[in-house]
Amino acid sequence: MKKDETGMDDELRSEYDLRKLRVRRVGPGRKTFGGVNIRLEPDVAEMFPDSEAVNEALRFLIRITKENVVSEK
Repeated sequence: MKKDETGMDDELRSEYDLRKLRVRRVGPGRKTFGGVNIRLEPDVAEMFPDSEAVNEALRFLIRITKENVVSEK
C-alpha cells in the first residue's frame, strides 16, 4: 500500500509551543536567531538571574544617563 504524502496528520498537541525550544550547540557553529550574544564576566553575571534582568538594568542606566546629560545643559 502506498502512503498518501499529500495528507499530513498533525499529532502534536495544541499546548506544545515549539518556539520555546532551544538549540543546545556550543562553540562557533552555534546557531543564533537574530539576537546578539554578549558574554558577561562571571562576577557581573552572578548579579542577574536572566537576560531580562540585564536588559532592564541597562535600560535604567541608559535612561539615567540621558536625564543627567539633559539636566547638565
